[in-house]
Amino acid sequence: MLDNLDLDLSLDKATYKSQIEELMRQLRSLQNACWQQKLPVIVVLEGWAAAGKGALVKKIINYMDPRGFAVHPILTPTAEEQRYPFLWRFWQKLPRAGSMAFFYHSWYTHILEDRLFEKLPAEQSPIVMGQINFFERQLVEDGAVIAKFWVHLSRKELKRRLEKYEQDELEAWRVRKEDWQQAKRYNEYAALAEEMLTYTSTGAAPWTLVEGNCDRWTRIKVLSQLVATITEALDRRQLILPEIPALPPQEKLLPTEPDFLAKVDLSLQLNREEYKQRLRQAQLELRKLQLVIHQQNIPVLILFEGWDAAGKGGAIKRLTDILDPRSYQVNAFSAPTTEEKQYHYLWRFWRRLPGAGSIGIFDRTWYGRVLVERVEGFATEVEWRRAYGEINEFEAMLTSASYVLVKFWLHISPEEQLRRFEERKDDDFKDYKLTEEDWRNREKWHLYEVAVNHAIARTSTPAAPWTILAGNDKYYARVQAIETVIEAIKKAMKRR
Repeated sequence: MLDNLDLDLSLDKATYKSQIEELMRQLRSLQNACWQQKLPVIVVLEGWAAAGKGALVKKIINYMDPRGFAVHPILTPTAEEQRYPFLWRFWQKLPRAGSMAFFYHSWYTHILEDRLFEKLPAEQSPIVMGQINFFERQLVEDGAVIAKFWVHLSRKELKRRLEKYEQDELEAWRVRKEDWQQAKRYNEYAALAEEMLTYTSTGAAPWTLVEGNCDRWTRIKVLSQLVATITEALDRRQLILPEIPALPPQEKLLPTEPDFLAKVDLSLQLNREEYKQRLRQAQLELRKLQLVIHQQNIPVLILFEGWDAAGKGGAIKRLTDILDPRSYQVNAFSAPTTEEKQYHYLWRFWRRLPGAGSIGIFDRTWYGRVLVERVEGFATEVEWRRAYGEINEFEAMLTSASYVLVKFWLHISPEEQLRRFEERKDDDFKDYKLTEEDWRNREKWHLYEVAVNHAIARTSTPAAPWTILAGNDKYYARVQAIETVIEAIKKAMKRR
């Protein structure tokens, strides 16, 4: 692939000057159109050291409104960033709807330089490239545009430019030891790049290969392709597609679909003495494990979903009662804010992930996309059906990054829910928990029951299984939750 590029291609100054001004005006106009259409644009610039990527970025943004873009030079991850999955730091830098982000180097550094210098084992690279493909496809399907450029240099030109930069007192500081390693191990690095380009050039986010020996040619080709890519994306938004009639909501499971909730024995219970004894024992064991988690840098993420008034808050409180608060964080999620709606729906959850050595507890999660957003119509049928695969991909990334992932659905009967609602209504200290929305959700119990069963069926995987807790008896549910977390952590420790 790279060998077939004609690196002798060049552009004379007059032609370059006549084309660059027009392209820059087009790009400025497109930036305004992107803002109006709320189209996020992600530009990835990769290639050899000294390929002129920095000067290229400077040229691209020259005519643009600085309020509508950000440039992200990607360096070696910090100690803090290393506590998370490798894509975590890039989710933090994604552009909101209508903005542009330029990545000078990107997530691809992990499978280029890190492989070259043996920081990433070769057997891990297919997994990482698969995760990158998931990441990019999810963003594009959510409406983003991704333009990826690989700027290629010959070995001779690479060496010439590095020598030139080292002799320039204003540029010498940019030349790294790693850059010289690229020149020294040119064939090896080129083979890694070839493999990466092959496996990550997808329909959602294809690569554009750019001949880089001539800077003028490089700039015109990149700008021309960027203008074409954004224009095409904006044009697609103007297409009037035939409206697909929405299917009526599924009010009951099909005979072939498993009913996981119906199999739960809601009569399970503990008496007060047994509850106090098992709870105390489990809490002490979890406190000891918290120290091990910290020492061994194990990230733990515990997800709580369930019916309104099912006891999520009480279970979380008993889970955290004895823990060191410096090493855990509870995040309660409700409807997304105006800011959060400017990003992919997973963005707000990526931001709150616990780092290695700590425990994160989520009260409500990304499953809202296939539960409340599905039932209430906040997500289209295409969006919530697509979400099952996106969720599995996301959770696979977490577990491959050594996360202990525990997922709970707290199940109660409709009768028990009604009893608790009535109890809250008459309790001055609990009535704030009961809202009109809770009553409306209760009226759609059968719709939620179908949605929950579908979610469990389609997202309970060997690496991230669901645990359905019988919640009619709060004592039983609380103890079972803690004991399940303990068991999951112990299993993870045996695998290390």
